[in-house]
Amino acid sequence: MPIARAVLSALFFLFILPVQAEPIQVTLATATRGGGFTLFGDVAAAAINAADGSISVSTHNTKGSVENIGLLEEGKFDIGLVQGVAAYEAFTGIGRQPADLKVIAAIYSSPGMFAVRGDSSARSVGDLVGKPIAWGTRTSGLTLMAKYVMDGLGLKRDADFEPHFLEKAGDGPGMVREGRVAALWGAGIGWPGFTKVMASGGRLMGFSADEIKAVTAKYSFLKSMTVPAGAYEGQREPVNTVGVWSYILARPDLPDDTGYRLAKALHMGQSAMVSRLDQARETTPANTRGAADADKIHPGVERYLRDLGL
Repeated sequence: MPIARAVLSALFFLFILPVQAEPIQVTLATATRGGGFTLFGDVAAAAINAADGSISVSTHNTKGSVENIGLLEEGKFDIGLVQGVAAYEAFTGIGRQPADLKVIAAIYSSPGMFAVRGDSSARSVGDLVGKPIAWGTRTSGLTLMAKYVMDGLGLKRDADFEPHFLEKAGDGPGMVREGRVAALWGAGIGWPGFTKVMASGGRLMGFSADEIKAVTAKYSFLKSMTVPAGAYEGQREPVNTVGVWSYILARPDLPDDTGYRLAKALHMGQSAMVSRLDQARETTPANTRGAADADKIHPGVERYLRDLGL
């Protein structure tokens, strides 16, 4: 009798109780330590994993947007964070073949700005010409955006300034604080580099209305943006500037169901993301629909957007 019960018990567990499937493993390429992408990636991965136990997202540091595009094309990562200018160049085939990557989400807008010391005499980009500038890491999308913005102003990023390219994005704030560079270029609200400069009494600097008009007229993918007063510690006035949206992009063959699950989990986990990172307020399905061209959106994400009535 005990043997019969044991056999029945084993059969119950084998055929009656559902078998827990292993979660889908998803690798997320971010950027160098100390930058905004690493921070966002860690927050997003945690929110996705908490919202959907069938997915397990792990983050991995890389050199940033440009490298991430290649890694996704090679299938070495499933999804990756890519700044808007780098995505624009990849999709349109500037200097390369057009990339067959798909948008999982538009994550946040990236208004480009300079951060200077509080005692700096610089009040405009013209005051920085000829000065040492920390543009970011060489493969960062933010650094690439600076090239377009400066060109829209009739300036050359690498010739009209003394360019400093960083090994790690986190090195920039210290260079400003110590006076080794006149300014740090970066983008976004809640960007760690700007947070550190402002915490040490720094100041943010954008562009004039005429400068914004010149840049957006030459490069339509760059948009006029305003960083509201108080977005950073000690920021008393709004900063008018230009910028782009950044994305989570997927490798060409990411399964439709995985794309759907990622989009849904990001949506379901957004409040948890916002509690850790204010920038995540912009990580919404509506912004993905508005920021990305329809033919660039991943089919699984497209299905989820339709489910929401977008």
